[in-house]
Amino acid sequence: MIEGVAAGVPFVAVPPADQDAPAALVAGWHLMDEPSSEQAMAEAVPMAALQAWRVYFGLPLSGARLPEGGPEEVFRRASEDAVLNVFEPVTEQAAGEFPAALAELRDRLPGATGPLGVFGGSAGALVALEVLARGDAEIAAAAVVSPVVQLAPMIAANERRFGLAYPWTERSRAVAARYDFVDRAAELTAPLLLAAGADDDVAVREPAEALHAKLGGELVTVEGMAHEFPPGTAEANAVDAAFTEWFARRLRG
Repeated sequence: MIEGVAAGVPFVAVPPADQDAPAALVAGWHLMDEPSSEQAMAEAVPMAALQAWRVYFGLPLSGARLPEGGPEEVFRRASEDAVLNVFEPVTEQAAGEFPAALAELRDRLPGATGPLGVFGGSAGALVALEVLARGDAEIAAAAVVSPVVQLAPMIAANERRFGLAYPWTERSRAVAARYDFVDRAAELTAPLLLAAGADDDVAVREPAEALHAKLGGELVTVEGMAHEFPPGTAEANAVDAAFTEWFARRLRG
């Protein structure tokens, strides 16, 4: 496992089993819940059987990029305005910094010249979908788990979770509309695997089902899983198996 920084982005990279053969590159982003760091995501979803470099990026406002005040400051910002203070800046920064980080890693990781896949979980899935929609890189396949497919229902879920009422504004509604990938399905041009926990909130499950109905691809329901899948759990193993099988089929050549 390699830990480093590429174009300012913290990452963990795991090499393919055969480092002398050409390899695909699979890159993605962790959750804000568990697994909530690039290291934890690498442990939870190692995809060890892939002939691919697996790269796990750290999200903005997490890990080494936590603001002064740490997680408490992130929670404070989210409590004030989760859309404008957390979801929008995290997604925009992570998606915007991806092309430069990818270019640097293509040069630094030996043999990482094959097809590209992207993946993510929850807030990291929102990043993966935005990266796919932007089309800044040629992406052969994508996979998301516990995905934020539509932001507005996720905000409603957090209202229920924390007992808070979110103060929608014209600006935040515009951001939520921009992060509605059921509406933007036509922009997602690579094959997409959607995985959701059978016990997750309807704010995750129903938009995932709606996006699958528009796009096709594959929809996997992980029995016994809510939103999180900590490393070493049966839920994480199920996500890992689904991602591994999906990318193994889609990233050949």
